[in-house]
Amino acid sequence: MASAHGTAIAAPIQPTPAARARDWAEIQERTLVPLYEAVHQRLAVGPALSLLDLGCRSGLALLLAAGRGAQVAGLEPDPELRELARARRLPVAPGPGATRSAHGAVTVFEPLRLAEEPRRVAREAARLVLPGGLVVLAGLAPEQACQSAAVLEVARRRGGPGRLLDPFRLSGAGELAGLAAGAGLRVVGSGQVACPFGYPDLDSAVRGLLATGWFDAALAYAGAAPVAKEVAEALHPFTRADDTVRMANVFQYVLGRRT
Repeated sequence: MASAHGTAIAAPIQPTPAARARDWAEIQERTLVPLYEAVHQRLAVGPALSLLDLGCRSGLALLLAAGRGAQVAGLEPDPELRELARARRLPVAPGPGATRSAHGAVTVFEPLRLAEEPRRVAREAARLVLPGGLVVLAGLAPEQACQSAAVLEVARRRGGPGRLLDPFRLSGAGELAGLAAGAGLRVVGSGQVACPFGYPDLDSAVRGLLATGWFDAALAYAGAAPVAKEVAEALHPFTRADDTVRMANVFQYVLGRRT
């Protein structure tokens, strides 16, 4: 069993894409609710708005926007995550050809931290928003504001000789604003949101973190068992006496208007 005084994992980590998609939807996605809600408030999401979430994964942000009355749609290339979003009765397509051509707002919560070409993602978001509409680009704040940076060292160490997708590479001052400007958007606002990563036990913490996509290269290169073991060890400083795990993190976002 998981313990604050050890690094045992309660059950074997299943590294299949379907299992990681379920772990994202059941464990990790909820940690980003403060970010989703803060952005939706800034956008004044409501019945008058058509909102597209680009790279929506299993769709919790869309579900929250729909709860505010917005007309929502999502794009998600991963088939397992897309099916989980559709199970929530959300209109999620694999690519832009299956949705309306433009929306009043486009949110980009996930793709930037995973994309090999963030500039292309920002340009695609700008293309899918109506003139005068808003695009939101979000990502992690600098490492010193995020306790999960210590755990992400495992991904860097175990990722092999290939190029790693560092989730902090866009966290410097002005990085998101620069992406927005490069996509032809006029930056009209920004913000930071505390998103603590909290888990009921160590096993859930490991599963949730491995579902983020940050560790995919490490899982492919080193294998699931050693990566899971090292993630559990890195979580030890954040594991409490009652076996819960909590890491303070901050996410940042910019709003860009299409002129």
